[in-house]
Amino acid sequence: MRALAASALAILILAPAGASSQAWLDLETGVVFSVRNDVRIPGVGGTKVSLVDDLAADHEPFFRARVGYSFAKRHHLSLLIAQLSLPASGDPPRDLQFNGVLFPAETPLKAEYRFDSYRLTYRYTLASRERFEAGIGATGKIRDAEIKIESKTAGASKKNTGFVPLVNFFVRWSFSPDFWAVLEGDALAAPQGRAEDVLVAVQYWPSERFGFKGGWRFLEGGADNDEVYNFAFLSYAVVGFYANF
Repeated sequence: MRALAASALAILILAPAGASSQAWLDLETGVVFSVRNDVRIPGVGGTKVSLVDDLAADHEPFFRARVGYSFAKRHHLSLLIAQLSLPASGDPPRDLQFNGVLFPAETPLKAEYRFDSYRLTYRYTLASRERFEAGIGATGKIRDAEIKIESKTAGASKKNTGFVPLVNFFVRWSFSPDFWAVLEGDALAAPQGRAEDVLVAVQYWPSERFGFKGGWRFLEGGADNDEVYNFAFLSYAVVGFYANF
């Protein structure tokens, strides 16, 4: 966390200053729902289990924070912190082989799906008009994830930390004074897997200094290899707040 705080401070300090420079903050919260979350660990030899159907997952609150700096009218740097933990529980009707541990059928189990994401993004504004704005860029994402299953007598977990490059995009259109329709996100697909994190929302800006948003976000993706099989689809009901400094 100290490294992330230092990175955020570096964005604010090192970005070029000028009349068109501006620091900003984007806070987001709401409720996240697990639509799909299929796991098999190891990818070859494990038992495929759904953390939605085999083990029931409830909706959970979430929080995301992004700090950024815009300069020279068209350039934007930002750092996102998005931490997420989703519990699930149940007693599946079949044996489960998970990361070397056998859980017999009908055993009460608890699971946790943790997916923390830290992203550094650069975006360039391609078009900037009075009622329309669009940009594209690149995101470097650090994924810190863990899947854990345990009973009263046994437990196993699989951690995964890695770097993921993504394409960043942003489009918004003002359909009424002070109101904007927004589409933004990070996404990329490759033979090793895929990842999409996309927001569709409406922004309301009562002033140039602060604004609000409400909408829907989805996060989808996963990987399929000898070590890990995991594909998830998470749906977010979103509200948020913007501040310009």
